[in-house]
Amino acid sequence: MRELVGRLTELDPRAGAAVRVIAYFDALVAQRAGLEAIVRGAAFLARCPARLVDEDRRLHLRATPDGAPADTRAFGGDARDAVDPRWPAEEVATGGPARLLLERTSGPAELDPMILERAAAAARTVLERTRTPAREPVEILLDPRTPEHERLWAARRLGLKTDGPVRVIVFPDGPPIIRPDGPDGANVPEGRRAGVGAAVDVADLPSSWEAARTALRLTAEGTDQDPGPRVFHAEELGPLAVLAAHVRPGDRPDPDTRALERAAVAAPWMLLTLDTVASATSLRAAATALTVHHSTLQTRLAQASRLLGWDVRTPSGRLRLHLALLARRLHRNP
Repeated sequence: MRELVGRLTELDPRAGAAVRVIAYFDALVAQRAGLEAIVRGAAFLARCPARLVDEDRRLHLRATPDGAPADTRAFGGDARDAVDPRWPAEEVATGGPARLLLERTSGPAELDPMILERAAAAARTVLERTRTPAREPVEILLDPRTPEHERLWAARRLGLKTDGPVRVIVFPDGPPIIRPDGPDGANVPEGRRAGVGAAVDVADLPSSWEAARTALRLTAEGTDQDPGPRVFHAEELGPLAVLAAHVRPGDRPDPDTRALERAAVAAPWMLLTLDTVASATSLRAAATALTVHHSTLQTRLAQASRLLGWDVRTPSGRLRLHLALLARRLHRNP
C-alpha cells in the first residue's frame, strides 16, 4: 500500500493524498480503534479541530490537530449551540443523531469531504459494535472495558445520577440491578437471595459488581439443611474476600469442610445448630435462638464435637466452625 501511494502521489498528488486518508481510517478500523482515536485522526489529517456529536448518547468528543487526547463530556449548558452551522459535517448514519464535524469556518478544504466520509464510516463501525442489542445498559455499566462516554450514556438510560454513589445487587437467578445509594439503596426485593455490592461512583461499578458476586457466594437458602444469611453485603466481606478467592466450586474441600459434611448427615438439627452457635454471641444466646434448653444444646455440641474432631464449645473451636461453614457455602455457590 505504501509503495502504491508513493507512485500515485508522483502521478497525481491529490489522488495520493486521498488514498492516504482511506488507508489511515481503514487501519483504525482494523485495529478496532475507539471513537476518540477516530476524532483525533480526523483533526490530524484536516489540520483543524474535529468533533463527534451524538445527541442520542449525549456525547461530545473533540480533538485538536496536535493529537491531544479527545475531550469527552456530556452535553451541558449551550454545548449544542456551540456547533457552527458553517462547519463541514458528515452524518455517521443516514438520518441518525451522530455527526462528525471539522471546525473550519473558511469553507471546506480539498480533502475535507474525504476525511469526513472515511472518519464517519469508521465511527459508524464503532457505534454499530457498541449498540448491539446484547449490550444492555446494565451490561455496559458492569463491563470494566467500557469507555467513559458509553458508561455515562448507559447510566442516564437507567435514570442514574452520574455524580452520586450507586451499588449493584446480584441474585442467583435473573439479571443484576443497579440502584442509587440511599436509605433504600441496599434493600433487596422481599424474598430474594442476594449479594449487595458496595456503594461506588458510576465509573467503579465493575468493582461493586465483583464484590456483590463474592457476597452472593456467602449466602444460603436459610433452611435447616442450608443455614445462613439469604442476603450478604460486600461491606461485611473484609478478609473473607481473600478466602473466597481461594475456595472455588469444584475444588476438593479442606478437611474441616469435609468433616462438616459428614456431621451434617448424622442428625437433622446438626447444620442449623452449628450455624447458630457460630454466629451467636454466646452459647446461651444460641440456645435461645434455637428455642432449646441450654443443657440440650450442650449435649448436641458434645456430639458435634466428636463428629467434627474439634471442640466447638471453645472460642477457637467456634472460630474454626465459623470458617468451615463459610467454606461450605463457597464450595456450594458458583
